[in-house]
Amino acid sequence: MEEKKKGTKLSRRSFLKGIGGGAIGTAVISAGLIKSDSAEAYSPETVGARGNRAAITLKVNGKAYRVEVEHRSTLAEVLRDELGLTGTKIGCDRGECGACTVIINGRNMYSCSQLAVWMEGKDILTIEGLAKGDKLDPLQEAFIEHDGPQCGFCTSGQIMSGKALLMKNSKPNEAQARRGLSGNLCRCGNYNREVAAVLAVAAKAR
Repeated sequence: MEEKKKGTKLSRRSFLKGIGGGAIGTAVISAGLIKSDSAEAYSPETVGARGNRAAITLKVNGKAYRVEVEHRSTLAEVLRDELGLTGTKIGCDRGECGACTVIINGRNMYSCSQLAVWMEGKDILTIEGLAKGDKLDPLQEAFIEHDGPQCGFCTSGQIMSGKALLMKNSKPNEAQARRGLSGNLCRCGNYNREVAAVLAVAAKAR
């Protein structure tokens, strides 16, 4: 009896989790995962002709950056290695811990699970974009006041998830705050203080 062929539909998470780095660019294109107006630029026919790199424009923290990246490069890698925005941390590199969380078009997302070539035309906000000069964002101040950072490794990701929540709902209750931060793991188990920081900002909004 013939074995049924498996479908090619992949989630971004399972794809990045299960495939080795060297095959990422071609595999993503073949699976049809690129969903943007520039998808044709990364079709299987043009990958070989252009090599494994592409020039893209990223809008990060309100500024446009023209960078050349590998097709397989994740947004987290480009933010850190190409743009020097090292506030975005890489913890698990598998889309599980949330240390690399940034806000893309108003949504908190794991930047290690997003290819940089998917990001053209999107608004990207990182931890570096929250403060205005020497003035910290209210949520950053609240994290300090409520001892939110412990070892500090997860802090930027926690703040970005909290910020995304407050952008959508300026007055979340405790259950909503906990749910909003649920995609971020804290090595120190400091969840109560991180939630308290979000609620403090919400209280001022009230």
